[in-house]
Amino acid sequence: MLKLIQFALRKPITIIVLVLGIVLFSILAIRKSSIDIFPSVNAPTIYVAQTYGGLSPQQMEGFITSYYEYHFLYITGIKAVESKSIQGLALIKLQFHEGTDMANAMAETISYVNRARSFMPPGTLPPFVMRYDAGSVPVGQLVFSSEGRSLNEIQDLALFKVRPMFAALPGVSAPPPFGGNQRTILIKADPERLRSYNITADELVMAIAKNNPILPAGNIRVGDKTVITPSNSVVDNFK
Repeated sequence: MLKLIQFALRKPITIIVLVLGIVLFSILAIRKSSIDIFPSVNAPTIYVAQTYGGLSPQQMEGFITSYYEYHFLYITGIKAVESKSIQGLALIKLQFHEGTDMANAMAETISYVNRARSFMPPGTLPPFVMRYDAGSVPVGQLVFSSEGRSLNEIQDLALFKVRPMFAALPGVSAPPPFGGNQRTILIKADPERLRSYNITADELVMAIAKNNPILPAGNIRVGDKTVITPSNSVVDNFK
């Protein structure tokens, strides 16, 4: 300590320059350093969430989750596969060894997801495949309420007006809103009339789907004009 004091007394200008340099570079470092409450964490983990409405946990395990678990073991760098099956939802957690190229791991996961879906029941929708990142944890929730608008109108405003505004902000992820009512048409079939026409419930569903499409009919020339002729047979009047 004494030698440092003697050195500072012998060369005061050098010490002053060093102190000013440290202060200057400290200010520059503070201004240029990025600040993030949830910094990016390169956790070697991928989640796969598969939905299928109406299936029990046992059915989700036997017809959905088991096929994913079987195929995910072929992914390069896989360390462990954990799954949880509940009613209508299967959640699979894929853990990889440290140093695994997560870009390739994500590509392989999606490839095996498509492979596994070929063994699943008809109508299985593509799952949600996402990487775990601490920066994706929500830091806030925006709640909408109105005394003059219905729940459906609030849902539409949140989805088509507010969400794009947040999605355009740098570094912000704006997931779709939840809690609103989605318009659903419920068809109640009369079992006695179905039996009288010798029609099953599955045939009724197929008949509704076949007679409710949007088909492009092409164009028709009228003089020097080309008129669009859409063939829209979608049912729009529900009673």
